Formats: sequence, C-alpha cells, structure tokens
Amino acid sequence: MSHTGAGTHRPVMLDEVMQGLAIQTSGCYVDGTYGGGGHARALLAALGPNGRLLAIDKDPAAAARARAEFAGDARVSVHHGSFARLGEFVDAHGLRGQIAGVLLDLGMSSIQLDDAGRGFSFMRPGPLDMRMDTSREPTAAQWLQDADQGQIEQVLRELGEERYARRIAAAVVARRAQAPITTTDDLVNVVRGAMPRREQHKHFATRTFQALRMVVNHEIEDLAAGLDQALSVLAPGGRLVVLSFHSLEDRPVKQFMRLHAGRFEGAHEPPVLRLVRVPKKAGAAELAVNPRARSAILRVAERLPDPVPAHD
Repeated sequence: MSHTGAGTHRPVMLDEVMQGLAIQTSGCYVDGTYGGGGHARALLAALGPNGRLLAIDKDPAAAARARAEFAGDARVSVHHGSFARLGEFVDAHGLRGQIAGVLLDLGMSSIQLDDAGRGFSFMRPGPLDMRMDTSREPTAAQWLQDADQGQIEQVLRELGEERYARRIAAAVVARRAQAPITTTDDLVNVVRGAMPRREQHKHFATRTFQALRMVVNHEIEDLAAGLDQALSVLAPGGRLVVLSFHSLEDRPVKQFMRLHAGRFEGAHEPPVLRLVRVPKKAGAAELAVNPRARSAILRVAERLPDPVPAHD
C-alpha cells in the first residue's frame, strides 16, 4: 500500500489488483490489510448493492478510519486484528466458503511511516515503537532491551538480511548497558557506529529497522497463517491476491501458491489452486508517480472446485 499525504492516497498496482480479483458485483471480498483504504474504495466502487466487503487491519487507527468512512455503508464490516485471524472474522458473518476474493497488501502504509510517533521510520525522530497493533506489546524498544545478543543477531540476519548483524547486535548490547535504546535516533546512531561501510543506494539503517518491525509485528508468522486462512474461506473460483514488497514476503507467497497448485514435485494431493497470470510488477507510468511501487510484486491464484469424490 502507499499513501502520499492527506487526500492523495495512491494504492499500489490498483488496476492490476482489481484485474486479479476479477470482481463479481454481488461477491463477498476480504481486504486483509485496509491501510489507507485505496484498494477497498476501488473494490466497493465495483460492487453492487448485494456485494460485501470485510475490511481488516491490525492497526487500530486504520480500523477506526475504516469504521468512520464506511459507517453508512451496510455492505462493509470492519474488524481490528491481524489477517492471521481472517477465518474467525469470516466465520462471524457465516461466509466461510463463500468469499470471492482475498487481498493481502503487505506493504507499509505511509500513514504509519509518516507518523513520527509510531517509530517506523529512521528518517523521523520519535519513540522506538514500531507496533502496527498498538494494543499489544512489546514495542521495538522493549524487544531490543529484553532480547539477548544472539537473538538480535539472528533477527537482523534473517529478517533484515543484514550482513553486519553481529556487529550491530554487539553494539546494541553495549549501548543498552549504558542507557536503554528508546528512540529512532538512538537506534540509528547505534547502527551508524557499528557499520564499517555503507551501501551506496540504501540508508544504512534500512535493514535493521525492517528486521525489528517484522519481529515486533510477527509478520512472517502472520503471513503463513493468513495464507492458510485465505485458502480456507475462498469459494471455488475465488481469487487470492497478494502484494509483496521484498523477497522475505514474496518467497513464502510464491511457495504457498505453487505448493497448492501442485507445482512441487512429489505433491500427492490434488491441487486446490490455479496460478493466474497477471503483470507481476508495476508499469512505468505508475512508477513515474508512485516510486514506492518499484519493489511491489503481485501474485494471484484462483481456488479450484473441490474434487468430486469417486464412487465404487
């Protein structure tokens, strides 16, 4: 998702997402990552009076915005929580097996990035929070205070793909022995001091901030659960549409879709998904006005009908 300021919300790959969802005007859809609401608005505009939209976001502020905006629209139900609980939210409406499309946009909302008080951005001084769901703990500052050096190194290496993970982890432990790391600037300064050299085209704290955000918000675990949940609620012919923004997200999405489409050698079960060919990357015209779309990768799969049981 992307957001460029009040009133200028620009959802990533909107046309391609809508094409991937193959909207049915009376269908029931789930937007598992409401964010700034751009995809949800376009989806609702394509739905008729009998269509339904379940909007989900783990950020209570995003859920509150959705409730305020769609309070007068009986087609919309808003749920605060992770899309890892998608099946639970669908079951609350008695819609399991009737969902025509699930959208998971795994990008950060720039509403969150631009709010210094949320602590997501190394470009803005603020408390080191990083929680998407502010009703849950720990904050990034608390996690950094409590984790041992080995845990910190492992998270930076695995979730940040940070080559200097060991040096940064050691620097964090040395610094917190003197005083807690409580602000984004504190962490930026620690990383700066630990870096022997820096990448040319990427801020030196990018990977550290990504890793911390992902571990604090259980992003990899929630993605695995959310994909399973989405598959379990789709109707035959229903579409699963996922927008990823880096390889740590895209890889499990690709593997999940290929596994359930029977593309892995040795898969014995009949396939339950069909891979749908769509443009995987944003086009030049979108990139010209929305640079954040550059890293987006779109994948779409369609739920196949359940196999008819054989009779003797």
